[in-house]
Amino acid sequence: MKSGIHPESYRPVAFRDMSNGETFITRSTVSTKETVEIDGETYPLVKLEISSSSHPFYTGKQKLVDSAGRVDKFMNRYAKHMEKRK
Repeated sequence: MKSGIHPESYRPVAFRDMSNGETFITRSTVSTKETVEIDGETYPLVKLEISSSSHPFYTGKQKLVDSAGRVDKFMNRYAKHMEKRK
């Protein structure tokens, strides 16, 4: 890291996903009053509602919408409607 450009409070912080309980540690300047002990070390704790470990897009549990099929059905119906108007 380049010296003199980072804030003084840049330190390891624990982030906990509240939907599944998974905790990960990374460096951050976020301020929090809560702490957690992990492997004998005490870290500031930030609680998250959702993270990559629980987000449907990243876990593969996201339901995909078949928009192509819907568009094709609409265009077929619309084409029939336009033929009647001619």
